[in-house]
Amino acid sequence: MATETAKIDAKLVKELREKSGAPMGDCLKALQEAKGDMEEAFVVLRKRGMASAAKKASRSTNEGLVGSYIHAGGKIGVLLELNCESDFVARTDDFQELLKDIAMHIAATDPRYVGKEEVTAEDIEREKEIFRAQAAASGKPANIIEKMLEGKMGKFYEEVCLLEQPFIKEQSVTIAQLIAQKIGKLGENISVRRFARFKIGESNWTVATTKLAASTEEAQA
Repeated sequence: MATETAKIDAKLVKELREKSGAPMGDCLKALQEAKGDMEEAFVVLRKRGMASAAKKASRSTNEGLVGSYIHAGGKIGVLLELNCESDFVARTDDFQELLKDIAMHIAATDPRYVGKEEVTAEDIEREKEIFRAQAAASGKPANIIEKMLEGKMGKFYEEVCLLEQPFIKEQSVTIAQLIAQKIGKLGENISVRRFARFKIGESNWTVATTKLAASTEEAQA
């Protein structure tokens, strides 16, 4: 192992640390596994982050912060509730940075839902019908249309679901993966509970809540 460590330039470890936010030790291990390839090491860290996030997903998140982001000279505003397990983590710079980044992302992309679980059956069926009609008009057979539908719906979810969207500051990472990276670093489960986006002059505004949050609020009503 000492020989492998010597092969990894300390500058690479520092660069990966700055790019991923992962601990130095994890960055070194990822670079060793990737034989010094920076991009591959970043993929390794992302996979580990998602695995770590999956293990912590069942843990309750009853602490956190409400943050805001105002854009375009006060023309667009976002309120976001981001939850974690403890007030200690909520007060860290990493958590607050994540809160600001996600709120800014929402201001820029205007997602309609938090995740795929919240998309209504009506919206899903409408999108499927639109695509089937478009594909049928092109003369494609039904079995091909159904195979293409899966990819089409994946694109639809990416457009309307916050967690499925590529992060505006780093397109290779989705919002879900961005959160997973912070979970891996901070050691606590983190979840988006709800958000609201307002834009001057628009008659409609976006208010999105997770199913779990909605069911909890109904039980308390």
